[in-house]
Amino acid sequence: MEPRDLSTHVPYEAGRGIEETARELGMDPDELVKLSSNENAWGPSPKAVVALRESAATVHAYPKASHADLTAALADRFSVADEQVWLANGGDGALDYLARALLAPGDEVLVSDPGFAYYAMSARFHHGQVNEYPIRKEDDFEQTAAGVLEHYDGERIVYVTSPHNPAGTEMPLEEVTKLADATDEETLVVVDEAYGEFSETPSAVELTHERDDVAVLRTFSKAFGLAGCRLGYAIVPHDWSEAYARVNTPFAASELACRAGLAALDDTEHVERTVEGVRDAREYMYDNLDCPTWESQGNFVLAEVGDGTRVFEAAKQEGVIIRDTSSFGLPECVRITAGTPAMTERAVEVINGAL
Repeated sequence: MEPRDLSTHVPYEAGRGIEETARELGMDPDELVKLSSNENAWGPSPKAVVALRESAATVHAYPKASHADLTAALADRFSVADEQVWLANGGDGALDYLARALLAPGDEVLVSDPGFAYYAMSARFHHGQVNEYPIRKEDDFEQTAAGVLEHYDGERIVYVTSPHNPAGTEMPLEEVTKLADATDEETLVVVDEAYGEFSETPSAVELTHERDDVAVLRTFSKAFGLAGCRLGYAIVPHDWSEAYARVNTPFAASELACRAGLAALDDTEHVERTVEGVRDAREYMYDNLDCPTWESQGNFVLAEVGDGTRVFEAAKQEGVIIRDTSSFGLPECVRITAGTPAMTERAVEVINGAL
């Protein structure tokens, strides 16, 4: 007895954690600055923390009511119907639902290189084939419809990340429209807006009001600070929104996650503080890092440091954890999550010392 052939499945590489790095270095975790995983440096929504505590006594029940309440709240926020909101166990869970709903064995998808590894992973899990289109550093990671269409060959799903990880660039809404217009009727354009709250660009959700070939991915992991709750969602076209009931994992969005999400949506002060802090941190890095950077619309900055692994290791020895982007095909760069002023200043000082 053996698993099926998984040789084409590449494990997901997460950013280094504080605990494992502290053990490796023999340091107290409180001494470390972690800016490697694009988490919210300002922590979770305080209202969500209260909701988690108050909901603990209800975890014996399935999250039917809280799921419906959260779906309704998100639908109201984005002016869509409740059934267009597909709640999931994180954004990656929503990607799995879209793959289940769209992909037949052998169907192809088109993903960016570099990009989020789970697009390809999810497609392969669902017996799909993966093709790539480049987002080039020499073009400052510009994202255009023409750049995608040059490599498009009728794939069932085309993934766009806006803002893009790890570069932070965006595909303007008019370019998303051009892309959807130019692809086949049976092609779905998935716009991943995991970092959308940090951007001033209008959401592609507005395209779902009139089209049946665009879906949008969002998450509570970033601006809302709920990465550990694993709560994400897709907003899909109304014409095929009922497919959710046939493809979702029952109650994958837990009672605690749903209650925390509801509270976080109501905590505008925390989101505004986070977004303002991220923008300040980005500007500080642009102005003070002694190396080239790219303007980002996410909660991180990509920096060209020459040898990313060497700088990553040097920073780690000083207690600052950043992301070596070799796994993105960018061995000459590192990605630094926007932190509080003290965290960001410390990271910049250490990185400059390593250059």
